[in-house]
Amino acid sequence: MNRLKLPCPSAETPCMTAPRRPTIRSILAVAALLLSAPLIADPALASTAGPAQTGALDRAMTTIAGDGRPLSLSLQILVLMSLLTVLPSLVLMMSSFTRIIIVLSLLRQALGLQQTPPNQVLVGLAMFLSLFVMRPSIDQINADAFKPYGAGQITIEEAITRSGAVLHRFMVLQTRQTDLKLFADLAKAPKFARPADIPFSILLPAFVTSELKTAFQIGFLIFLPFLIIDLVVASTLMSLGMMMLSPAIISMPFKLLLFVLVDGWALTMGSLAASFAT
Repeated sequence: MNRLKLPCPSAETPCMTAPRRPTIRSILAVAALLLSAPLIADPALASTAGPAQTGALDRAMTTIAGDGRPLSLSLQILVLMSLLTVLPSLVLMMSSFTRIIIVLSLLRQALGLQQTPPNQVLVGLAMFLSLFVMRPSIDQINADAFKPYGAGQITIEEAITRSGAVLHRFMVLQTRQTDLKLFADLAKAPKFARPADIPFSILLPAFVTSELKTAFQIGFLIFLPFLIIDLVVASTLMSLGMMMLSPAIISMPFKLLLFVLVDGWALTMGSLAASFAT
């Protein structure tokens, strides 16, 4: 990392170095490293990480102002709390979580169930399925970035760069070319020679747009059989003259029966996991 050397006011005061201002790629990569570290950390890494790595991280956090002056403790706490509120959202948007949670929500609506399964169950299910889908990427981050950094073989900047490259490749594989072209044209960016040259500022919105489009396509296919059941039940009740009876009450048991007979949960979860290019 390029650092700006500041003059020492005295022999007793150590010289400080100010890191270069972080780019969008570095910020997003930091988010990936912070989320994946607790998932792949080994207890042995706590003993192998020496004071040199801890001191480098502390200096990076206390001089993020960019002018070399350390931040006060209150400002450091404020920055840390702000990052903790933003980083989970950023990392979730860079993973498979968005597509999975939308499909599961649409499935619940197609069944006609308002609060079953509850939101906590859906979010937990989407989280664990996301970990299953992202496992190859997490293992690669562990092997290429986290373990070498814990052993003191690479710097924190190199670990962040390697983690960001892994997530970059994952997002490129899931993003449609049309969505990439859309945001590249809006940004007036030149034609990229290879996928690795696509910046995060273009790749991230294109990836989210592509995930939303794929999730709604899967949700449409899930809705079709349940919509047919609703139409058949409504037509039957109308022909019998039962105008005051709600079709949703009659069709719900048939929807649940169909979903159980075809092993709907296993089919949905397996299809979701197979829809990602890894």
